[in-house]
Amino acid sequence: MKERCFIHMSLSAIRSITEAEEAARKAKLEAQAKMKRDIEQAEQEGQEAITSSLAQAEGEIRHLRRESELKAEEFAKNLASNTSNKCAAIVARAETMLDAAADLIAERIVGG
Repeated sequence: MKERCFIHMSLSAIRSITEAEEAARKAKLEAQAKMKRDIEQAEQEGQEAITSSLAQAEGEIRHLRRESELKAEEFAKNLASNTSNKCAAIVARAETMLDAAADLIAERIVGG
């Protein structure tokens, strides 16, 4: 009778161990599957972050390029205006000097 109890207990223990091993195997497989899903999700989120950052950087580059072009146009207009004003001043001064030279020549010819 004791032998039967021992065998029954041993079979019960073996069943418990087998069930525990099976549960551990399933838990390990589930953990591996979850880890794989988590890695895939992290890679996807990382790729989305890269794409978003790239789009944002490209937008900032376009904005900065537009600002630079506007500033360059404004600088060119100011430069052209200043150059035009300086040219007009030089021409006016030259005309004044030409008139003075003509008066001087006429005075020497007539007076001389």
